[in-house]
Amino acid sequence: MAIDLTKKKIMVTGGAGFLGSYVIEKLKERGCKELFIPNLKEYNLTQSDAVKKAFDRFIPDIVIHLAAVVGGIGANKANPGRFFYDNLVMGVKTMEAARQRGVEKFVCLGTICCYPKFTPVPFKEERLWDGYPDETNAPYGLAKKMLLVQSQAYRQQYNFNSIFLMPVNLYGPRDNFDPQSSHVIPALIRKCFEAIDNKDKEIIVWGSGRPTREFLYVEDCAEAIILAAEKYDKSDPVNLGAGFEISIKSLVSLIARLTGFTGKIAWDRSRPDGQPRRRLDTSKAYKEFGFKAKVRFEEGLKRTVDYCRQYSRLKS
Repeated sequence: MAIDLTKKKIMVTGGAGFLGSYVIEKLKERGCKELFIPNLKEYNLTQSDAVKKAFDRFIPDIVIHLAAVVGGIGANKANPGRFFYDNLVMGVKTMEAARQRGVEKFVCLGTICCYPKFTPVPFKEERLWDGYPDETNAPYGLAKKMLLVQSQAYRQQYNFNSIFLMPVNLYGPRDNFDPQSSHVIPALIRKCFEAIDNKDKEIIVWGSGRPTREFLYVEDCAEAIILAAEKYDKSDPVNLGAGFEISIKSLVSLIARLTGFTGKIAWDRSRPDGQPRRRLDTSKAYKEFGFKAKVRFEEGLKRTVDYCRQYSRLKS
């Protein structure tokens, strides 16, 4: 039977972040009133004392664990140790604290980076252990993957109800547009707007443009997480995606058109491409808890471009 979240006390780690802000909004829309977001300044979840403090203060029924240290290829290559340690330790300590306190359900967010580099397309959950992740983000992907192992081990030994969800790259308004740490879509949008403002005749993009990616609109992902929290009670991992792929070359052309950049696109092939292809099989999410992405990619991209345009004006 589905859980009535409106009657539960829900802790959302990372609830003030990009994805978390949408999850919080959707929980409130459903009528959830007892929500707790442990802020980073007061609750550094890599520290045992801080984790204990958060759980002692709120005593949740449900935990939705979204807190993570994330970034694009550049950030992953620059911070492999931090991305591995912080993501692993945050998840391990938070899930263990939830188990110790008898939390009813633990929702853990993984990542598409858990998959092997050369996974056959579309990625099926059953292929998750068929190889090593792409080297550019393996420390991050493997740290998240260990939380799946923890989830399954805790269900086996302690009958602890935890689930593990793996979204593709997210995008949308409120994303991180910092060029030092952003993912591909916000990075490209900002690059195009800056080129327009500076009257540059070209932009330089990493790699060859050949790899493909799948993207999920952030609001769709938030809905999927809440549906899973309500309806899914297994430790088998579940993909969250929109079920399509687009080449980086086509993505750059589309973003250039939507931003109004008409200059040349130059490719820096000395920079890494990352994983060759990404597209998920999304059938399990629909079968298990009725999730199907609603926002069409170009529409979501327009909303993101409009947000960045307004954000840039406010910053200037």
